[in-house]
Formats: sequence, structure tokens, C-alpha cells
Amino acid sequence: MLLQKEIAHDVIAYAISLGADFCELFIEKTSVQNIVYNSKKIKDISSGIDSGIGVRLIYGQMALYAFSNSTKKEDLLDMVKKLATQFTHKANPLKPTTFNFNKLQYQEVRSIPNTDALLPEKIEALKKLDQLTRAQSPLISQVSLNFLQKEQNVEIFNSEGLHATETRPYIRIYSSAVASDGTEQATGSTAPGRRGGFNFIETLNFSETAEIVAKQALTVLKAKPCPAGMMPVVIENGFGGVIFHEACGHLLETTSVERKSSILWDKKGELIAHPAVSAVDDGTNEELWGSLSIDDEGMPTQKTQLIKNGVLENFISDKLGFMKTGHARTGSGRRQNYRFAPASRMRNTYIDKGTSTLDDMLQSMGDGLYCAAMGGGSVNPGTGEFNFSVNEGYLVKNGKIQHAIKGATLIGKGAEILKKISMVGDNLECTAGMCGSVSGSIPTTVGQPALKVDDILVGGQA
Repeated sequence: MLLQKEIAHDVIAYAISLGADFCELFIEKTSVQNIVYNSKKIKDISSGIDSGIGVRLIYGQMALYAFSNSTKKEDLLDMVKKLATQFTHKANPLKPTTFNFNKLQYQEVRSIPNTDALLPEKIEALKKLDQLTRAQSPLISQVSLNFLQKEQNVEIFNSEGLHATETRPYIRIYSSAVASDGTEQATGSTAPGRRGGFNFIETLNFSETAEIVAKQALTVLKAKPCPAGMMPVVIENGFGGVIFHEACGHLLETTSVERKSSILWDKKGELIAHPAVSAVDDGTNEELWGSLSIDDEGMPTQKTQLIKNGVLENFISDKLGFMKTGHARTGSGRRQNYRFAPASRMRNTYIDKGTSTLDDMLQSMGDGLYCAAMGGGSVNPGTGEFNFSVNEGYLVKNGKIQHAIKGATLIGKGAEILKKISMVGDNLECTAGMCGSVSGSIPTTVGQPALKVDDILVGGQA
């Protein structure tokens, strides 16, 4: 227990007596270890523990938030008093001030046991991955690795009588390689991660990871400039789902829906995508990096069907989102840590698998672009307009993959692209990532099978 139940009771009771309609305490203790390995040696090892508490008061549909590193009763009472003075609501000492906290019973999201390893074992694992990556080709001139291990412990109390706790272990390796021929250079990268402990590293296929980053760098090094223009595109599975996450997923969060800044805010029940498209936001999959047993408001997570056969079924909603829009909560109230108030956020968001094969899609497209690996980009959250780079791409002629290209970008609007996805593959794959928004940076998963976009603007240098 991170906070004594008696202290939680008294702080919440005080907030309610000062006129708050709702009070929530979010207590956290997180430990982090980070190891940076490049140029064949350890460059940095850092670790630390951070702990604190956040207090949220809700008056009607308005919320106030404050946080502190102190869990002393007198400090928390003082923080509540200062928050309450920002509202003109009168104190109501007649409101109930006794709460019987009921420990939430929920189905734990199982994960690889968070067994730890000694530092030498972790360094040896990085050394092995470095050697395997360099062995892929004499043109690999640099390898950079970053090992992240984190354990977040949370405890939540609120004035509805909720008491919930969860331990969340995370582990991830960021791997990148640079290929150089003496004149030009190119980079490849991958970052596998999941909820769990060091056992994940022990079961990770290092040879496959090394091959992925080296192949990407070597392919781009020898690639030709990409032609520009409107053309059909096939986007491979995995991180290609970042486009759906950025250009559409954020538009389905009640954080934007409640302000009507999302172009999809009033489209529930309507056909917003091609009937081949179904999309999910799932917080329960034990295999995935963004899974949770409970969200940061203490609600058990769930699998939420966002789009079904092209029709918008549900939004991604938290407590305030439900109060302001009427869209049911989905266990999606999330925050980076106790310094942030929760907001509606994605967990593991992906386009679900279809029935087409990669060969089907390539043959149907004729001439176009095959995007084997996507990179980063930017998106306008209000309109869904996006611009994403292609890390590894190939020109397609008469349905056959030709030579590699470089410098390609995909440009469009999320709502328009959804209607142009005419074929969805059967090879669903999900990839770990980090998502930044109003409540900070949180672990999320993006994913999709390979899919075909009938027509999209491709930016290129040829």
C-alpha cells in the first residue's frame, strides 16, 4: 500500500465537505533503469525512483488538479484546500464524509514475470546484439542500443469508494544501425518491447532483430530516389499502424470529441471507412506493451471495437469524457505519471486482420509503392492531415516488387485514407511505441496487417 487508507479517507472527505462533487487520489512509485550502449561500449547507466501523489477535484464538469511528492496528511489537506478555493462552490459539511473503500476485484493482465537480472547480464545481452548486428555486413559502421526497464506501481482512491492497485512492469530495447559506403550513409531501426521483465530479453530473437535493422540500413543505402505523385500504396504490417494511430485514433478520443475539434465527433454509427476496415483499441492483451489491468482512474480495461466493417462503433472515453459527451467509459483514462491529470488515451490500437494476402494486394495495384517499414511523421490533430516518412520502400511495376527507393513520404488525411483502404491482409502484427498528448507520454501499441491504399499522395525526390 502506497498511502494509508485512513489518510485517503480523510483527504477525500475534506474535499467533498468543501463542495467537490468528486475527489480522486492517484499515488505512484516508479523505478527506472536505462542503459545506453554504442561504439561497442557502455556510454551511460542511469536509474532512479520517483514517487508522488496527484489530487483531482471535479465540480460539475470542471476539474482541477494538483500534485505533490508528499503523502503527509496535513500537506494533502492543504493542497485540497487551495484547489477548492479556485471554485465559488459553497462548502457543504452535510455531504457524506464517510467512505467504505472497496478493493477493486479485476482480472489481472498477465505478463512475463518481472524477474530481474544483474547488470552484467544486461550488458552481456547488449554486447551480443551489437556483435550480431555488425556481423550482418562490413558496411555497418555504427550500432546504437538503449535498454529500458521500468516498474510502475499505482494506487487509486476516489469518493465513489473505489480502491485499486496495480504493478506495471515494462521492458524495451531500442536498436539502430548505420550503414556507410564511404560516400553516403543510411539508418535502420527497431524497438521491440512489452509488458514484462527480463525474461522478454531472454526470449527475444537477437538474430532476427539484428537482421531487421541491418537490412533496413543496407537497403536504403543502395536505394534510388522515390518518384512523386498520386499512386496506390501497400503498407506492410506492424509499425505501419502508426498512421491510423496518429491520423484517426486521436480523433476518436473524447479529449478531442468533447471540444468538437475532431472531424469524427458526430459520426458514430456512420460509414467512415471502407467496409474492409475494422479497428480495435484493446487494453487487455497480455502480449502487448500498452496493456493494463486497470486504467489510471481505476477502471478495468477492455477491448473496444472502434470501427466495424467501416462503421464507427465507439469512441475512446475516460470519466470526464463520459460526463461531457455521453460516450461510455472504456477504461482509457491514462497519464504519464502523478504529475498529470488523466485523459482519454489509446492503449493497443490496431486495424484488425482481414483475408487478403500480400501477393493479392501487390498484383491488384499494378504500379505503385510498397512500404516495408514506416518511420515517424506529423499530424494535425484537428483535421487528421498527416505526413509520414517511409523508412524502407520499393517501387512496384506490374504487381512485382522492383528496386528499393528512398526519400518517400505519405501525405493525406486520415478520414480520407480510411475510405481508400480496399484490401486488408491476414498478417496482423503490433509494435511498441510511445504516445504524447495532454496527459504526457505513455506506452501504447500500434499495429495492422499489410493493407492496400488505392490512392495516396507520395512525396519523393525523383
